This record gives sequence, structure tokens and C-alpha cells, in this order.
Amino acid sequence: MKTGTYISRRAKTLTVIFVTRINAFEKPKLRNPVLVVGLPGVGNIGRVAVGYLVSELKAKKFADLYSKWFFPFVVIHDKNRASLLKNEFHYYKAKSPGERDMIFLVGDCQSLSPQGHYEVLEKILDFVETLGVKEILTIGGLATGNLDSSSKVVGAVNDEKLTKDYKKYNIDFNVAEKVGYIVGAAGLLLGLGKERNMKGVCLLGQTSGFPIVTDPKAAEAVLKVFVKIFGLNIKLAKLDKKVKEMEEFMKKVESLQMKAVSELAKASKAPSSGEQLRYIG
Repeated sequence: MKTGTYISRRAKTLTVIFVTRINAFEKPKLRNPVLVVGLPGVGNIGRVAVGYLVSELKAKKFADLYSKWFFPFVVIHDKNRASLLKNEFHYYKAKSPGERDMIFLVGDCQSLSPQGHYEVLEKILDFVETLGVKEILTIGGLATGNLDSSSKVVGAVNDEKLTKDYKKYNIDFNVAEKVGYIVGAAGLLLGLGKERNMKGVCLLGQTSGFPIVTDPKAAEAVLKVFVKIFGLNIKLAKLDKKVKEMEEFMKKVESLQMKAVSELAKASKAPSSGEQLRYIG
């Protein structure tokens, strides 16, 4: 089945089978934009860092991505408002010499399954290609298991030639010595992007890696490198405040995800008697 929606012809009324879709309500005209990705993960470093950039640069939201591969629940906000988990696209147009047009991707979650990761990320790349993206920068976390992690930023690239461009920013590219792989969007987008001739770099902040622990210090370390790379005039004084605003929601979503994973694991071991999961309802 192709990514998108499928309409059953046999149904008396139109039935939409939800897969992965992007609802774009604007098509910005951008000049050589770079895609900057920060999704929830280890230490929520990518989500915090890119969320802060969106806020400080006043980037404009122009599209939402929904997928069946996200966790199967809605989040209840204030006043009993329920909403699906989603990823959001925001754009920023350069305002001074030396700056770049940017597309920021942030979100509530990543895919629940390996298959979903590939489908969702290919959909993202299809979409940003239409907007002229030829370069990707992802932000994530590198779990060290130590409470006192180094402020050093670790990097990976999808083309060895790129290390020459980024080494001057004091990025440690000996990532293979620290970890043999990068899980999720932060790593996969580099590999999938390379197949489309997109340049890709991943910045990883070092963090303890303990569950439901947001690491603002590691996010700050990555942001300091990021603003130097792109010549942005952004102060990080508001970062702690921003983290506190985001942390409650991120902890809530992560807690719900852990419960969902537990329920799915129980269901997979249950006999095929039609036993339903408790979170469905």
C-alpha cells in the first residue's frame, strides 16, 4: 500500500484507512533550506534544542504529520481537549547575511516500530524535497550511563568529506568509538538522505540516558555549536524556562508511551481469544 490514504470503493460510505499523511496549509518559498530535526529521544535533547530554536526564531508552522505508526493514544490537554500525536514542520527565512533558510521538524514522538520509522521518514524526505532541501541536520542524545556527562558534542556525517566543514566547531567525530549505531530519526535520516544525494550531519549531546530525564545542559551544548555553524544571534538565557514549559508535557507523553509498550507486550503474549488492550477505549 502506498503511503497516504486509501479509500475503499466497496464501502457504502467513504472509509479512509489512515497510514501516514502530511497536512500542509502553506507552501513556503525558501532558498536552499536545511532541514533541522529534533524529535523526542535520549534526554529529549533534540526535542528541546529544536523546540527552543523554533521559539526564539519565531519560526512559522506550516504543516503537520500524522501516522498510524505513532503510539495508539491521544493526549488529554487542559479542558479535556484530546489530540493525536503528531510531528510539526516550521520554517524560518534568513534575515541577515550569512544565515540560512531553515525547516524545523519537531514532534510529540517517533515511530512505534522499525517499519514505521522507514515509512514516516521517507514521507518526510519526499515532502522536504519538494521544498528544495538538499541538506539535513539532526539533533539527538548519546547515552553515557553517567550522571556527570561531558559537554562535548559528538557528531556523525553521511559523507566523510563533511567532517572537514564541521570539525572547526569542536565536534567530536569519533562516534564509532563511543557507539556503533544511532537509533531512530537522528540516524536514519542521514542514511536515507544519502540515497537522495542529501548531505547529512547528526549532532549528539552526551547525557546519562536515564528514562524520562530531560537534559537541558546537553541541549545547551548542542545549541552552542548549532548557532556557531549557522551564524545565528540567539541567546540561551531562556533555555531553562523553556525546558520547564516543555518538560511536563514530554514526561506525560513518555510515561504514556511506556505504558503502551507494556500493554502491547502483554497483548503479544496473550492467546488469540480477542482479549483487548486496556488502553483502547
